[in-house]
Amino acid sequence: MNKDTHIAARRQIAFWLFGVSALIFLMVVVGGLTRLTESGLSITEWKPVMGALPPMSDAAWADAFARYQQIPQYEFVNKGMSLAEFKNIFWWEWSHRFLGRFIGFAFAVPFLWFLAMRRIERAMTPKLVVMFLLGGAQGALGWWMVKSGLTHRVDVSQYRLTAHLGLATLIYAYMMWVALGLWRGPRPALFVSDRLRKASLWLAALIFVQMMLGGFVAGLKAGHIYNTWPLIDGAFIPDGLFANQTWWRNFFENMLTAQFDHRMVAYLVTILTVWHWLAARRSGSREAARSATALLHAVFLQVALGIWALLWVVPIPLGAAHQAGAMIVFTLAIYHARRLSPISV
Repeated sequence: MNKDTHIAARRQIAFWLFGVSALIFLMVVVGGLTRLTESGLSITEWKPVMGALPPMSDAAWADAFARYQQIPQYEFVNKGMSLAEFKNIFWWEWSHRFLGRFIGFAFAVPFLWFLAMRRIERAMTPKLVVMFLLGGAQGALGWWMVKSGLTHRVDVSQYRLTAHLGLATLIYAYMMWVALGLWRGPRPALFVSDRLRKASLWLAALIFVQMMLGGFVAGLKAGHIYNTWPLIDGAFIPDGLFANQTWWRNFFENMLTAQFDHRMVAYLVTILTVWHWLAARRSGSREAARSATALLHAVFLQVALGIWALLWVVPIPLGAAHQAGAMIVFTLAIYHARRLSPISV
């Protein structure tokens, strides 16, 4: 493979990975809508192959509805809902699962083609295999999450929900990181300090942590209480943060604590992003300053959107927009950190 063909192959693989990353981005947003519409338990079976088809007859719809009527969510939340109402929530969950299958197809088929055409460098193959395996694990993790709401709960476990979101986000970040490296090609890092470079990575990691805290807020429906800002229950640091006797459980099971943590880390992300932007401007690198500025603007918009969603008690459109906004912020953080890092593949 000559140099021009080599560069073209890298660009083609990068374009493919960007496309799959965009589908994962959409998958996360659709997953958020599935959660917001409380649709995630409408399909009570995991059929990776046969489940790709929705019910195709009245009898099949009646069977799917009958299965849903056997779980606690129907008994204690949706008792008496009509078949038409059931179809509304069913289509959200089916769409989420179908998109997951489509992502697997969109990854596997081009991967096999690139492999057959010998367009993939030897060092790149293990990375792509890991992506594929992580995608399969994500599907299994999704079913493990759904199972938590089929017997003794009316919703899914916030722990499993956040794990599902976390793995999807990590797959997205890994794929974007590799794709950006392929697109730019081997080149030295921008002329910035190691401190600034490491800070960009830590900032991206903190944004990931903030997204996981948001997962617990969503899982506990903690955005539906204490809908005031900047105070919570009339105080900046409210009483009851450690009401649970097992102190560590408060971070994951106490609605007040989950919301408080999400707010505080949002402030921390904002402060550190401003500091990082100033440092990038002082670095003398126009590229570093531009990508840091884009990240700063996204963080400000996301904070405003989060406050708006909270004050309005998380209506579905605002909740979905906040989910998408988090992915945009994380994407810009990954992009910024990648621009500051040396690229070898």
